[in-house]
Amino acid sequence: MVPAEIRGENHARSRAGDLLKQVGLDGRLNHYPVQLSGGEQQRVAIARAFINQPKILFADEPTGNLDAETAKDVIKLIFDLNATRGTTLLLVTHDQELSRQAGRLIQLRGGRLALDSAETKAARTSA
Repeated sequence: MVPAEIRGENHARSRAGDLLKQVGLDGRLNHYPVQLSGGEQQRVAIARAFINQPKILFADEPTGNLDAETAKDVIKLIFDLNATRGTTLLLVTHDQELSRQAGRLIQLRGGRLALDSAETKAARTSA
């Protein structure tokens, strides 16, 4: 809610409540971060990112500190909110399973481009 309030937006509290509901935390609106699990804190971070209505959302290792089940839930939330809000999503991850869900995959090795799935797709289509 704080980013929206700082920008002076009307209805920041209700928008924050709606986002918390979308991430499954509508019953935790009045809790402090220390009262939330790691997965719940990650879902709050996702809601906080989307309240800004970004055109591009950068997510650096969004599942890095989460157990496998919580990670799946968090990724589903990110992709669902991305789809419903029309945000471009840029993920940085070492998780190959997660990377396979992306529309385009760019791999870097040693600071150099190792793979760009868009180039691979274009080469296959023109052949």
